[in-house]
Amino acid sequence: MTRTAPPARVRRVVVQAAQFGLVGAAGLLVDLVVFNALRLTVLSPDAVETGPLLAKVLSTILAIITNWLGNRYWTFSRERQSNTVREGVEFFAVSLAGMAIGLACLWVSHYVLGFTSVLADNIAANVIGLGLGAVFRFTLYRLWVFSPSRKASVRQPATAGARQNAAVAVPSEPA
Repeated sequence: MTRTAPPARVRRVVVQAAQFGLVGAAGLLVDLVVFNALRLTVLSPDAVETGPLLAKVLSTILAIITNWLGNRYWTFSRERQSNTVREGVEFFAVSLAGMAIGLACLWVSHYVLGFTSVLADNIAANVIGLGLGAVFRFTLYRLWVFSPSRKASVRQPATAGARQNAAVAVPSEPA
């Protein structure tokens, strides 16, 4: 039985999803370290009632910065926009909405259901919330922020051969 290769588009989505996952893993590491460092020290619920929520906001903002850099320059490098400010604003808007998903999971677990341990906070925010937020973010990054249909060409240096071919392709004016 002969196996046919998946279409290039499917392969590209799989590669992007894997790259997104690796970038997300780096962001998760930043998020976990900062969240737990703050949650266990200056933003402990014993010291600040809303400490876990504040810790999650700060850790997520640092993770968003990490993820934007990784996604812009690696995962979606072919699709990145030439208008960096617009792309950054859109990326942060989607990321903040994803953060809201994680915060909502943490809030329900900690304040509604009463699961207040460090483990419960981590499961709510960094397993359930992060998983739901990741699906949301990947979808909107791919379809909106880094959409190939919105791609404005990012200037790539032309090779000598490309410049020579472009010069040959220009029609000359009649004499």
